[in-house]
Amino acid sequence: MSGTSAILRSRAVAALMLASGLGIASPALAQIGGERYAAIVLDARSGNTLIAANPDERRYPASLTKMMTLYMAFEALKDDRIELSTPVPVSYSAASMAPSKLGLTPGMSLTVEEAILALVTKSANDAAAALGELLGGGSEDRFAQMMTLKARSLGMRNTTFRNASGLPDIDQVSTARDMALLGQRLIKDFPDRYTYFSTPHFVFRGRTHWNHNRLLQEYDGADGIKTGYVDDSGFNLVASAQREGVRLVAAVFGGRTGRERDRHMMSLLDQGFTSLGVATPETPMARRALPGLLASAQAATPHGGWRTAARATGRAVAARAAPAPKATAFRLQESRPALLRMATTRPARAAARPEQGDTSRVTAPAKRQAVTFTKPAEKPAAKPQKTAANTRRAG
Repeated sequence: MSGTSAILRSRAVAALMLASGLGIASPALAQIGGERYAAIVLDARSGNTLIAANPDERRYPASLTKMMTLYMAFEALKDDRIELSTPVPVSYSAASMAPSKLGLTPGMSLTVEEAILALVTKSANDAAAALGELLGGGSEDRFAQMMTLKARSLGMRNTTFRNASGLPDIDQVSTARDMALLGQRLIKDFPDRYTYFSTPHFVFRGRTHWNHNRLLQEYDGADGIKTGYVDDSGFNLVASAQREGVRLVAAVFGGRTGRERDRHMMSLLDQGFTSLGVATPETPMARRALPGLLASAQAATPHGGWRTAARATGRAVAARAAPAPKATAFRLQESRPALLRMATTRPARAAARPEQGDTSRVTAPAKRQAVTFTKPAEKPAAKPQKTAANTRRAG
């Protein structure tokens, strides 16, 4: 962003915040609207973009990756390749994943349905890796290639997956638009399985794991989808809500905290519903969602923008997502988010790097230990060397 653009943007934000009676130095602006911020709101039925800010800039998806892992699992269930009761063996590699995790141990197993519930609630990385190995014929790396191929077929042109969990990998990138599209397709392609995303909690071996998506309790009409966090992306969320037969799917990247991200998402959804003529109830959380945050999202017309639309007469919009985009040729995207530091060898997935689970913790944990990683033959062999100066933390 140029200096002039930054000044203009700062003035616009300040004007909106003063108009709403908020202090200019609100900490909510510390990350939302910053260099890692990206957002999009889609009308799930038509696929039209209602609100967008940096929607095609590559970001690290973190646990949003599990949305594709679940898509692949739902597809395998639909094709009768697996059943909900199918055992998912836990390998040493899967059990060694960094948190958030169920605490699985090598040699044990859980069912496919337990793995699904662990992903949508606890965002368990060990369960995700185990499920990926099952679906990938014993190899999580092979499963990641399958995920990327599926992403291309769904029209997710700027997404590359390297693992099933979303644990840090400099080559694993996506965009707000691609993740919102994936949310659309989960709703449209698997309407019976999509209800898993609204599961409030999951009990596994006597322990209750609560869903990290607070919008399920705090936003009228919210029914999914997935939270995520790594230090290099901030707090991310893909959410869906429906009111009066209208469904929206939205993605937000780059929250400084989970609460900031959640409030911003609620504000964006409110604005999206209002643009389609759907009334927004005056709930306590809706009033607490800071209107000044909306200055970070840009308005425009149909090719990348938004205009307030008149209320449709006799609205009867189905609660299903838009038709699938045409498949595109598969081609791995080697470019990475410009704002992120280039690291050397890809970090080993078992690195001591607490991640995911999406807590509201502001401070990051200690830096991860230096590790080495031997790449599979089919992946690019050379990466720049990682230095202590550019190593990032995740929490």
